Amino acid sequence: MHNKYDNEKSLGAVAAHLVTTLYDRNRLVFHFKEAEEILINRSRADKALTQLTKNGIVTRLKPGLFQLVPFELGSEREYMGNQYTVARELALSGRKSHEDKYYISYGSAFDLHQMTTQPQLVVYISSTRMSRPHEILGTEFRFVLCKKQDIFGITKLWIDKNEKIWTSDLERTLLDGLKHPSYCGGFTEVAKAFSIKRQDIDTQKIINYATQLNVGAVYRRLGFLMELYNIGQAIHLQFLQTKLTDTYQLLDPDLHASGSYIAKWRLRLNVTPEELNQARVT
Repeated sequence: MHNKYDNEKSLGAVAAHLVTTLYDRNRLVFHFKEAEEILINRSRADKALTQLTKNGIVTRLKPGLFQLVPFELGSEREYMGNQYTVARELALSGRKSHEDKYYISYGSAFDLHQMTTQPQLVVYISSTRMSRPHEILGTEFRFVLCKKQDIFGITKLWIDKNEKIWTSDLERTLLDGLKHPSYCGGFTEVAKAFSIKRQDIDTQKIINYATQLNVGAVYRRLGFLMELYNIGQAIHLQFLQTKLTDTYQLLDPDLHASGSYIAKWRLRLNVTPEELNQARVT
């Protein structure tokens, strides 16, 4: 089928070859080094990308990272495509070894697992390699440093008909939310996610993951929400209680220290069960 990429007279043979090769490789988001490799010349790649960007066939997302604009959109000069594909390429940019691992996390993983009730204005990427945040066409991409031993509970999800990305599985996503609720829209949003997915949670898996993370606040908040939403069995709650120390922590770490204390979970309830039940999704 004829489209704007086929016209070598308007694009030039070099630029047309670059675009065709990228499409053949299913590389809609690509790095400059890929263009250089395809065209076997840095200067030729730079000239072709300058031309393609000027013609609205390629969007420059950031230095060294580009997005092909689908032909059906015409000459769109600011087009990002799927934000999670862009996040993957940001995570892989400058990667020095296979030890530098990443996954889409927190509020972004909530979105991918369809358990958020708020629009996501930030894309979160957990990575063993710290990177500065990026803002691309109005979307913020924020990296959260993660220890190598904490890269677990990860799966690949389809984000469109052609692309998969690494993200946390359901149980790990929920635990990350308990660890840093502010990255997921707040503790009430995390509680809503538990209520939305309460029938789908693998109770033993989420407890195993909690043990692997071994974070006191996560044990407390997990036990509290499992009991509140009738997730799991008494033996699961009893096991979580064995992991508690005498220290009390806030149910919502981002709100002021207030509210009653609950000895069973060593928590101060600065959000009440009644408030959480009112917000729950049935």
